[in-house]
Amino acid sequence: YIAYPVFLYSCERIVRLFRRHDSVKIQKVAVYPGNVLALYMSKPPGFKYRSGQYIFINCGAVSPYEWHPFSVTSAPGDNYLSVHIRTRGDWTSRLRTVFSEACRPPTEGESGLLRADLSVGITDSNARFPKLMIDGPYGAPAQDYREYDVLLLIGLGIGATPLISIVKDVLNHIQRGESVGGTEPDGSGKAKKKPFMTKRAYSYWVTREEGSFEWFRGVMNEVAEKDKDGVIELHNHCSSVYQEGDARSALIVMLQELNHAKKGVDILSGTSVKTHFARPNWRSVFKRIAVNHENQRVGVFYCGEPVLVAQLRQLSADFTHNTNTKFDFHKENF
Repeated sequence: YIAYPVFLYSCERIVRLFRRHDSVKIQKVAVYPGNVLALYMSKPPGFKYRSGQYIFINCGAVSPYEWHPFSVTSAPGDNYLSVHIRTRGDWTSRLRTVFSEACRPPTEGESGLLRADLSVGITDSNARFPKLMIDGPYGAPAQDYREYDVLLLIGLGIGATPLISIVKDVLNHIQRGESVGGTEPDGSGKAKKKPFMTKRAYSYWVTREEGSFEWFRGVMNEVAEKDKDGVIELHNHCSSVYQEGDARSALIVMLQELNHAKKGVDILSGTSVKTHFARPNWRSVFKRIAVNHENQRVGVFYCGEPVLVAQLRQLSADFTHNTNTKFDFHKENF
């Protein structure tokens, strides 16, 4: 019983030793509320990936032999790679410490607890950051999102990371006027023509910490600015606040409505995307999409703690059976 798993693990380690590993240059580092480390790095020559995929990262300054997987949060069309890492456990805590020490304190008005911005190619500046190696990309369920007419993206906490990449990729296609008929790389690294089916995307991000909205504020602002046709619909939910209609949340709701009416900015997210309180009513979410998208295929992609898996899978099956809309549920490994 022990020999076979040990054999498989040993084979995986040997394969990784002989695989191509790419060294990357750090372009920007930020430490956000909620102990999230964001790393923005150069994209190695010829590096091809799809939104929803993940890479393994090695940092010799932390541990020369450890590789850890993280979802890519940048989109394939971006000229950089990015990951957002929640500090859980010894390795991620040490990684956060190593990069935090290399960052300068934020200046007034900047987001993030710590930040360091570098110009690509300035080797003297890059020398003060520890060396990073990446291995990948590797496939994940979320990478199949382009096959669907409509997307329902659901992320819990840091589980939003692979979904943000999908949102950015859809936005990039909108900017290029490619709602249908985009391109994506095949396994050989060559561009292969494949229809980009997605015409509508609904994103639901649920988090307990209001500071979490800082992580992807730039993406939310970009969607609000560039998605003129409303292809992408963003919903932020802060589950640590009592739901709308509860007397205990009346004051914050009043302030939120007032600020949004006067300035067009949400007081929690700092963007035009209005934050809702408590968790969504998932049945209502599915019902609305089923009514608005009859006879279409909806890809439901969930990434987060297992607590929602059974409910979302059952709702997908129920609405597929009882309506003309087909819901395909995909769970991202987390």
